[in-house]
Amino acid sequence: MVYLIGGSSHVGKTLLSQKLMERRGVPYLSLDHLKMGFIRSGMTELTVEDDYEMRYWMWPFVSGLIKTVCENDQELIIEGCYIPAEWKKSFSSEYLQKIRSVFIVMDENYIKENFDLVCGMADAIEKRLDDRPDMDRLIVCSREFKREAIKNGIPFLEISGSFDPEKLTDELEKILMRE
Repeated sequence: MVYLIGGSSHVGKTLLSQKLMERRGVPYLSLDHLKMGFIRSGMTELTVEDDYEMRYWMWPFVSGLIKTVCENDQELIIEGCYIPAEWKKSFSSEYLQKIRSVFIVMDENYIKENFDLVCGMADAIEKRLDDRPDMDRLIVCSREFKREAIKNGIPFLEISGSFDPEKLTDELEKILMRE
């Protein structure tokens, strides 16, 4: 089974994927790492600022990787903002039976009331350099990922109360493990 965890930047995808990996023993791949490998190798002229373009540039490679994992009956968690909302179009029904997904978003009020906490959690797993997000952009991106999830029939986990990693991982697990 492949578990796709998408959503906008700074919503906790990497932290919750790490927690899910620890609970279930399933490895995970951060698409941020893959992005940086492509950038640093010179395989693309896209930069860390080109999130939207990077999503669609990387997707053929990522979807090929997903197909290989499915064909080998292996398990993998893939997380990142580089999972397009229309990801299902890349797979036949044979593959779709082996893929589950969820987008993580944050409620606008949560972002406004907890912006410093959101920024403070940015490097909970990965060491980010000078990565203070813009609040307005974070709100717009989270709203857009939620809209795209609804439009494309992707379950979403909306953070609106407190950011309790254990409880959020419980919720994430329930969504992903549904038949």
